[in-house]
Formats: sequence, structure tokens, C-alpha cells
Amino acid sequence: MSYHKDLPQFPESYWTASQHERPKYPKLEQDTEADVVVVGGGISGITTAYLLSQEGLRVVLVEAGEILNGTTAHTTAKITAQHDLIYDELIRSEGKEKASLYYQAAKDAMNFIHQTIDKLQIECGYNEQDAYVYTHHVDYTVKVENEAKAYQELGIPGAYLDRMPLQIPLFGAVRMDGQAQFHPLNYLLKLVQEFLKAGGRIFEHTTAVDVEQVDTPKVMTNDGHRINCKYVVSCTHFPFYDGQGFYFARMHADRSYVLGLLVEEEYPGGMYLSAEDPKRSIRYAPLDDQNKLIILGGQSHKTGQGICTINHYEELRKFAENQFKLKEIAYRWSAQDLVTGDKIPFIGRITASNPNIFIATGYRKWGMTNGTAAALIIRDLILEREDPYAGLFSPSRSLSWKTVGKLITDNADVAKHLIAGKLEFVKKQPEQLEKDEGSVVQIHGRRAGGYRDKEGQLFLVDTTCTHMGCEVEWNNGERTWDCPCHGSRFSITGEVLEGPAEKPLVRL
Repeated sequence: MSYHKDLPQFPESYWTASQHERPKYPKLEQDTEADVVVVGGGISGITTAYLLSQEGLRVVLVEAGEILNGTTAHTTAKITAQHDLIYDELIRSEGKEKASLYYQAAKDAMNFIHQTIDKLQIECGYNEQDAYVYTHHVDYTVKVENEAKAYQELGIPGAYLDRMPLQIPLFGAVRMDGQAQFHPLNYLLKLVQEFLKAGGRIFEHTTAVDVEQVDTPKVMTNDGHRINCKYVVSCTHFPFYDGQGFYFARMHADRSYVLGLLVEEEYPGGMYLSAEDPKRSIRYAPLDDQNKLIILGGQSHKTGQGICTINHYEELRKFAENQFKLKEIAYRWSAQDLVTGDKIPFIGRITASNPNIFIATGYRKWGMTNGTAAALIIRDLILEREDPYAGLFSPSRSLSWKTVGKLITDNADVAKHLIAGKLEFVKKQPEQLEKDEGSVVQIHGRRAGGYRDKEGQLFLVDTTCTHMGCEVEWNNGERTWDCPCHGSRFSITGEVLEGPAEKPLVRL
């Protein structure tokens, strides 16, 4: 067994590595106009832009980096309504009607993806697979059994099992029939082509930073350009424009890790997820005509918190060696997701006082279906059509006391890390850093971040996050600086990789 390559400074997933040269799109260099501005080049942004362009609207899509290069490119790409053990929890917390709506929204999104693939004849490796949530811990057996009962109550095709096609020691599992998997970028690249054919425009390396509202919205970029429009749709992780919705305090960022494995034995099919932590997500992707790549994910934790991130890859490697006859680890990468207090995404108008500004975020780990559902809902809202799911996902929905308590706990955690970072005593000096080592260091009595690359060049940044002043921590797995409070991430030179921060770290 060997690693295919050294761990990259910025992770490249199998999806991006398997792509040929992708088209590049220009940066916005002057003021312009559109009916709709969509911000964010992932699955929800591209699908929203595609849908609205098919309705005859003039749509501009802007992306701070390059489209299809964020979480959508680092997903495990399961097209499924089986979002962990969610339905029993939703029945108990939100009621049977809302639990049913959640399932139907995911099912409609799955059907849309399948129909679009057929309609546009997209070659993206789409194939149906049953999905399983399993437990190998006796304490979780009742939870899995209750989830199977929730399937029955909601009419979800599936069953409770004591064994699965993949031979994993378990106490029980729940199967959801007829789910699917695909290559997400091949699918979305076709939607991009259709969007451009319909007159859509894409601007990369164009960072939207604010919205001016007079008569109609104006999206402001970091270069000072304006896009005049009727509607704004934010499909970024944290909305680039908060609109007094305080979304940074209503969600938290989770980071998870993925290995792409080559194994000796034949994979039996199916998509699998462990019920308990640490999570283990398993599926396959066609590597070529004869070989399959096993995609193993898991080790989720709050961004910027927990053990040294390289250890998460090592834990996945250990699991792979125990479960499979492992030949090679061909790829490894990581992804970031946002989680709302009640685990239901925020999709709809950002606030009641901003009726022309929409957001789509908080998909947890299920962006393929939730992101597609978001695009369908926002299309209907902009076109003033009735949508059965708008109320369930509304960002202005009322929250249960349990959810409010969870948000209070999350924000107390933010306060703890804010204070701890300010009080940390740092001894290490920049000159003590070895090649390819990063660490918090002390410069003239103040906290700073240092990284010395493989050639020996030293990069120093102020570790104070530019969002709300928390102190970032070194991520050895991806060679990044991560904020433990709200999940912002920065490169070794301080550039923003993940929001909600908009400004880079100060270079020292």
C-alpha cells in the first residue's frame, strides 16, 4: 500500500483530478446589469442559474474563485434522501407533516437530476444504488430501528436489516431503496453549457462583498464594480451579504475528510454511512472500464477545532486497511459543510425586509439533493409560483426550544475559543520552523502564524481572523489557517479560502 502522491498544499479531489482542462471565465471588469445575480459556483448556484436562464431571465453568475472548485468538487456525491438518521428525529421535533415534506423535497431533487441527465444526455456515471445507515455499536441499535419505523410511517421504500452487501460488523442497518450516485462535475459542466447557450454570463475571480438597496439591489464586488439587478441569490456557504439575518451565529462549519482507495476485492455496490461517530461514508466511483475507486469519507469535526487534521486521514487509512485488501490510496481531500441548528437548510428570502435577496445554505453533508432542492425552490419564489417546500426551509421559520438551546451552546463555544485564543501563551519562534512546517509563533511578543515551505521560504500572517477577531489555528492536513469560531479558512499567504471572512489575514 502506498500514497499516490504527497499531500497537496490545497487538496485536489478525485472529481477535479479526473477532469480535463476546464473552461476559464473572465473577471468582471466593469459595471453591468442583469435580472438575477447568482453568487456561488457550486451545485445550488449553477442549478439556480440554469433554471432561471431557461425561464428567459438574464442571469449573471459570479464566483470568488473558480466555479465547481469548492465543496461541490470535494463531496462524496451521493444523490440520496437518506440524510443520516434524520426522519425519526424530524417526526419527533417537527412533526410527521414536515418530516414528509423534507423527504419529498429530496425526492423531487433526485428526480430532477435524473430527468435532467436523460433530457440533456449527460455522461456522468449516473447509476442507482441502495443506501444504508448501519451501526456497529449496540447503543445505536434502537436509533436505527426507530429510523426504520419512521420510513414505514412516512412511506419511504426501505427496510431494517441485520446484514448488508458490504461485509461490515454491525448490530443493525436501515436501507433506503433506489438512491443514486454520479460524477458531480460532469453533470454540472453540462448545465453550465446550457446556461451559456441561454445567454447566461459567468465571471470568475469576482468576489461579491455587499448589496446596496435603493430601488433595486446592486451587488458590489471587491473591485468596486456594481451589478444592477432585480434579484440576488447567495449560494455561498455563509451568505456574502447577511442582511441582519446573523447567519454566522445560526450555523457552524464542519470539516470532513475523504480517501480515494484502490482495493483488491470486488466492491459489492451500495452506499453506506455509519450511524455513530466517527462517521464512515463508503461508496464507489468508476475509475476506468475495469477498476472502481472506493470513496471513503468521515472524521467530521468543527472547523479549526480538534486533533491535528493529518490524524483524521490516518484514522481513515486504518479503517481502510481493516475493511479492505488495500492496494493504494490514490487521492485524499477534505470538504467543509455548514450545519443549521435544526439540521434543515436555510433556503428562501434572507429576511422578510429583503424580499428580493435569497439565500441557499446549511446543507449539512447532503448538498447534491439539498442544493438541487434549493434551486427549485428559489426559482419558484422568484417566478412567484407556489412551492410546497418554501415554508419548511424558510430562513425566517420559527425554531424549537431545543434548536435555540443548540444555538446557544454553539455560540458559547465560539466565545470560549475567542477568549482561549487571546490568552494563549506562545513560545515558538519563526526560526524554529522546519521545512513544510506550520505553527503559531511569537513575533515581538505577539501571536502570529508561520509556515516554512519545502524550499525554505517563510510566510508569516497575523492570526486574528478578519471576520470577528477569533484566533485562527494551523491545519496541517491542508496547509491552511482555520478559524475555530465560524469556519473561515485562509491560505499560507492569508487569502480567504472559505467565508464568512471577506478580507485576508494581514501579512507580516
